[in-house]
Amino acid sequence: MTEILVQDAVGGAIATAARVVEHPAWRTLKDAVEEIRPWQSKDGSIDFDAEAAPARATAEHAVERVTAAVEELSPLLPHDAVYHRALVADLRKWADSAFDVPDFLDSLLAFQPAANRVDGLQHLVVFPMYTQNGNPDRNLEAVVLRMVWPEWLAELEATRYDNPLFCGITFEDFTAGYDTNSAVLFPETIAVREAPERFSWGGIFCDREAARFRRVTAAAVDILGVELPDDIAAMVHDQERCEKAFVLWDMVHDRTHSHGDLPFDPFMIKQRQPFWMYGLEELRCDLTAFKEAVKLEAEGNAHGRDVQYAVLFDRMFRFPVTGDRVRNYDGLGGQLLFAYLHKHDVVRWTDNQLKIDWERAPQITNQLCADIETLYREGIDRPKLVHWFKAYELVSGYLAPHPGSRWAKGPDALDLTQPPRKLVDDVLPDEFPLSMFYEALSKKLKDVIASTKGITADDKAERVAA
Repeated sequence: MTEILVQDAVGGAIATAARVVEHPAWRTLKDAVEEIRPWQSKDGSIDFDAEAAPARATAEHAVERVTAAVEELSPLLPHDAVYHRALVADLRKWADSAFDVPDFLDSLLAFQPAANRVDGLQHLVVFPMYTQNGNPDRNLEAVVLRMVWPEWLAELEATRYDNPLFCGITFEDFTAGYDTNSAVLFPETIAVREAPERFSWGGIFCDREAARFRRVTAAAVDILGVELPDDIAAMVHDQERCEKAFVLWDMVHDRTHSHGDLPFDPFMIKQRQPFWMYGLEELRCDLTAFKEAVKLEAEGNAHGRDVQYAVLFDRMFRFPVTGDRVRNYDGLGGQLLFAYLHKHDVVRWTDNQLKIDWERAPQITNQLCADIETLYREGIDRPKLVHWFKAYELVSGYLAPHPGSRWAKGPDALDLTQPPRKLVDDVLPDEFPLSMFYEALSKKLKDVIASTKGITADDKAERVAA
């Protein structure tokens, strides 16, 4: 196996294997992790009294195989040496605890990928974790990933979109928890004894996002008869271009959660709020990325136009019809974007064909972003419940609420003696049902969307499917 040199953040050379996954120890590690995963309970522990549980000695031997493989692979990745030593210690500590609830805080704190963002740099990561939009249980997972940090992206981050914690990444290989719809590696998903005061990195797999986007968008364009401009059609069929669009979109989206006139804690996911509030927040971040992409295109940046149409198509075609209908806040945001553009004649469904006014799309999409920003700015001076109702008015101005909704009937239909968090119980699971347009589209796209489970770049799709 050959080695290549990449430059670290301060100009030094780092030796790294061309592909860690080609080393025999990776297969050993992966097989051992896959052996351990079915033994684990939801919290990551192993109950040796459970039916089909292994003997403790069997579990210990499997962990020894994992640690030996990590130690064999670690010299290929000298930048991860401190993390790998801590990882081996945490694995052994877990075994010594009779496989109680795992605690990998020490190795989590030792893993610092954002401190050395180098394009092409690989990392071998092993943690007990759940995978967001994937496996909800804290199973042991192993993944080999590669950093995406080209010079043009590094310059944008350094000069206008400061986001020192963001890591653009792609898959090399992974265990079963990532053979799912998960496209993120987040530290908050990892089993630890206590949450750190602050997290120092977050990774998003742009290859999975791009491949999923391409497959779903191509199908939707065909089903709906959309006539794409030549340059956008070329982008949809180009994995590398789409990856670049998504890594830029993700970087701007990620930082937007803590930028702007915010009437709440930017980490609002920790709060109990009606799901349309989460939907508006995620849509605000995406539309901010869209707005910045419009500026970048005007400045001659080659990626600006690609980001705009990645946002539009992913939001309009995939988000509304992906996942179930229970508090689907991303689906809601996609429905709202489409309805807003439809009401303003940017999109028209006529003669069984979706027509898009490409010239007005940026203006009207930015207008929706401005409407949400106005809602937020005015929300600073409102009580929480009033802010929730104002947000409901914005959404229901374009999306019809469920006929049985109590929230749609206004404040008089709710018991306002209860605290706001209790009134969330009055929100229907599907407060804003799909329109007839999306119900029909959902039936036609469901198999395509299902086929994107575990997808990465096209040259890896066959391996993942297998």
